[in-house]
Amino acid sequence: MWRNITWRIAMIVFLTAAAAAVLAPSLTEKIPASWRDPMPKINLGLDLQGGVFLRLQVEIDKAIENTTQRYADEARAVVRDKGLPVLGYKRTSAESFSLAFPPGEFAGKALELLKEEFPSLDVTLGEVKPEGASVVAKMKEAEVQAIRMNAVGQGVETIRNRIDQFGVREPQIVAEGDDRIVVQLPGVKDQQRAIELVGKTALLEFKLVDEGASVEEALKGNLPEDSQLLYQKSADPASGRIAKTPIVVKKRSLLTGDTIKTAKVSFGGQAGGAYVSISFDSRGARIFDRVTAENVKRRLAIVLDDTVYSAPVIQERISGGEAQITGSFTAEEASDLAIVLRAGSLPAPVKVIQNVTIGPSLGEDSIRKGIRAAIIGALLVVGFMGFYYRFSGMVANFAMLFNVLFLLAGMAAFSATLTLPGIAGIILAIGMSVDSNVLIFERIREELRSKKAVRPSIDAGYDKAFVTVVDTHVTTLITAIILFQFGTGPIKGFAVSLSMGVAINLFTALVCTKVVFDYLNAKKPMKTLSI
Repeated sequence: MWRNITWRIAMIVFLTAAAAAVLAPSLTEKIPASWRDPMPKINLGLDLQGGVFLRLQVEIDKAIENTTQRYADEARAVVRDKGLPVLGYKRTSAESFSLAFPPGEFAGKALELLKEEFPSLDVTLGEVKPEGASVVAKMKEAEVQAIRMNAVGQGVETIRNRIDQFGVREPQIVAEGDDRIVVQLPGVKDQQRAIELVGKTALLEFKLVDEGASVEEALKGNLPEDSQLLYQKSADPASGRIAKTPIVVKKRSLLTGDTIKTAKVSFGGQAGGAYVSISFDSRGARIFDRVTAENVKRRLAIVLDDTVYSAPVIQERISGGEAQITGSFTAEEASDLAIVLRAGSLPAPVKVIQNVTIGPSLGEDSIRKGIRAAIIGALLVVGFMGFYYRFSGMVANFAMLFNVLFLLAGMAAFSATLTLPGIAGIILAIGMSVDSNVLIFERIREELRSKKAVRPSIDAGYDKAFVTVVDTHVTTLITAIILFQFGTGPIKGFAVSLSMGVAINLFTALVCTKVVFDYLNAKKPMKTLSI
């Protein structure tokens, strides 16, 4: 018997030491860095350490328009590559566009070619006139529905990639409904920078500057059909004032950012400040090589979200697949730009419909109130158990301390995020830890009333209460798992602390308290039990 008791005590001592070692780095900085730094820690949630809360609306219709535009550009490139002249292009709706061809068989050949190349489009012959004919292409309904369904999911993944590279720990990024995304960034204080990083569409395009177009006429609204008016922003180094210079560029994108392999911040160069160095994958490198070879001595505009960052003159063919985005960047702005380029562009623009900054002082107040509530609750429970069950009640209180220690250590081991609802889950777990002992002690009392000896009464009490204790914990655990699976943010925090507390409570209630009674009985058989 002593062997069995010794083994259980050794296990409890080992788990206690391990839990203290894991938990210490989360509680104090006054321990060696070699111990503190590599250990996982409990992270504080948005409601406890402050941060930024954003609710974004995904403009899904814009995603459909962007896809239609991309199909139109690709369709024009395909028919031109086959030697078919295109007189013009027009978008007829958010989901369709038409290409105009001169008289002859050009429209018919383009019709067959586009049907073969673009199975996602319904391609039909449009108007046939003496001056020419048109071909109309419309996205199929299945394609449109796929874009609608994927826009939010892709947006969540893109924003998560950006935030991960931004260095925020334990961010919460989840879809809400059909067209919204909720972003929680604990510890972030610069709300404006977070909004710009998360909300930037980051559609990078390389377009030729339309040298033949007049900027003055463009400002009056007189633009060539295949050109558009954009602005190049530049900051005055002395005053910091932002100047906007109009520039006319071709609508057609020669290369887009989806071929970017890497993007990083560099310093120096011609401007002497920060700039972003980018390199393309093999496909992008081939396209960039061809574009620069065909347009030597022409200006190539680098456009991000319809803003021109630079428009250098191509001096010579550029092979190797590397380019630079220069501008009036600060190091911070260049870093954010590199992040969004590496993480990819959003499938559709997002609009911030709610932004809340939670100050650290509010979080400190929440922590203080939460700890105060936990201490008051624990003291009341300790007092009641000591008063009602006397010595046995103090054994239950002893198990409760282990429950809290193991629970916090478990959260630290998994780097769980502690939120205000999470503190509520811990308090609930404290209550459940003594509730299990109440069930056991009442069974022991019944056995003692039937005039049984102490030791058989204790064994019978634990045996009879075992099924009930396990049953209540399993049902609570199932509830916690469901909350974790379908809940978001703080609800998940509550589910994590509750589920861990329930699992640990089974151990402390059935093992930690029992070993105390077994030890006392083994040392000297008990004639009475204070319960």
